[in-house]
Amino acid sequence: MEAGFSEMRNEMQSRDAVWNRIQLECQQLHTELLKIREYKDMQEIQIKHRSSCVQLAEQLENKNTELLLLAQSQEHQREELNKIRNHLYREKQSHCSEQERMKTEISDLTEELHQKEVTIATIMEKASLLERQLKMELEIKDKLLAKQQLLDFQYRVIKSENSHLKELV
Repeated sequence: MEAGFSEMRNEMQSRDAVWNRIQLECQQLHTELLKIREYKDMQEIQIKHRSSCVQLAEQLENKNTELLLLAQSQEHQREELNKIRNHLYREKQSHCSEQERMKTEISDLTEELHQKEVTIATIMEKASLLERQLKMELEIKDKLLAKQQLLDFQYRVIKSENSHLKELV
């Protein structure tokens, strides 16, 4: 995108240079036109040089035509320059709004990531707590199981003794 801006900037500078040359030529032509008009006025005073006056008038007409063509060209160059400036402005605005959108999106994603990190940390704490509780419960159940097995064993022993005593009685 920067290359496009640079290219457009170079194009604008080139057109500005052409514009400046055209203005300089216009000024020179205007100066020449003034000189020609002065010369024409002097020739009109001197009737004997009428042919020169006609020639100067033709030159003046040619210069006027050239001036009109240059003015049209200058206007066309100005329009092109304005189009390029407008395009460059729109591109710059588009680029800026895209940057803002990306900044907002990055900010939103960063916030979302932070929230997920907080959630993960909370889940990890809960998982650790549950794991400790589960270990404690397993230890209690293991103790209860061992106690139950001992009681079962004692029950069988007592039952066996009872059976043995019944047989003796």
